[in-house]
Amino acid sequence: MNFNRKLVLADGTVFLGNGFGANEDVVREVVFQTAKAGYHDVLSDPDNYNQIVVMTHSATGSDEISYPEHSDYDETQGASALIVSEYCETLDKLLKEKNISGLCDVDTYALTEKIREDGVMYGIIVDISVSDENALIKLTSTPYVTNHVKQVSPKKIYTVSVDNKKFRVALIAFTAKKSIINELTARDCEVIVFPYNSSVSEIEAYSPDGVVLSSGPGDPQDLPELSSVIRELQTKYPLFGVCLGHQLFAIANGATTSKMKFGHRGEDIQVKDIDTGKTISTLQNHGYHVEAESLPGTDLVVTQYAIEDSSIEGLRHKKYPAFTVQYHPEAHQEPRDANYLFDNFVESL
Repeated sequence: MNFNRKLVLADGTVFLGNGFGANEDVVREVVFQTAKAGYHDVLSDPDNYNQIVVMTHSATGSDEISYPEHSDYDETQGASALIVSEYCETLDKLLKEKNISGLCDVDTYALTEKIREDGVMYGIIVDISVSDENALIKLTSTPYVTNHVKQVSPKKIYTVSVDNKKFRVALIAFTAKKSIINELTARDCEVIVFPYNSSVSEIEAYSPDGVVLSSGPGDPQDLPELSSVIRELQTKYPLFGVCLGHQLFAIANGATTSKMKFGHRGEDIQVKDIDTGKTISTLQNHGYHVEAESLPGTDLVVTQYAIEDSSIEGLRHKKYPAFTVQYHPEAHQEPRDANYLFDNFVESL
């Protein structure tokens, strides 16, 4: 096969392919996603902001795409590029419309094995004519982007109303994810959406009955200013945290987080609930986790863990009605085993 584009990883490893979509050079962190569907959400999910996402499923885009109707987000702030083994014309059209670069005909099995073995790393997608040496020079000279949340969080406070309001929930939106809002409004909760850097006084002014910390991209340690906000809010309101919200809750209560070797990104990731003994299937998308060895001496209790690697998947506070999970119970694609957590939160209100 003749190739016209390539991916050069930070360690010099090269994967050949063919360009599609926007077909522009991209320098980003390279991660893999094991989900077999929902690639339209992968493209638009701000949790994938500033990343090149490798789809491990052999054929991507074989079903019809309705975008943004099937998207969980109001605008594209997600993946910077998509790498697939095979694709279809509808996916090419979508990537061109959204100015997202694609690379196909890649040995995604070998690329995924590389990431699993050596961990996520930066990479660059360039034309085949660019030498590997020049590609690495461009890669290493491109500044690393930090504080991804600042880029994708809503810029102003807004309200999502319901007809039969029973409760009012403050959603601190590290990303403006529709499905979290939908789960709350479906349970008769009016939702006040706040930017990530909102103060306690701004939130209190709306007299919420509870607080939700949303998911979001990047390193939770980029947001140290949120610890004092979370510590104060958890003493006043029932609190529920999701993914990045889970990590920030842990940091606020004295735990630490670190980057995982290759993260959890995919569907049907098995999680064990310690209280019930049940195993649930979850959808996950994160590259950082709470360090178990940092929990002794804190007021946090582990409630769930991942079957595969025993990483922490759930926490609760010993003194306050606050709990969090590392995965996405709001995901609208399967599995939906963890959707009951929204019922638990609303009951706490």
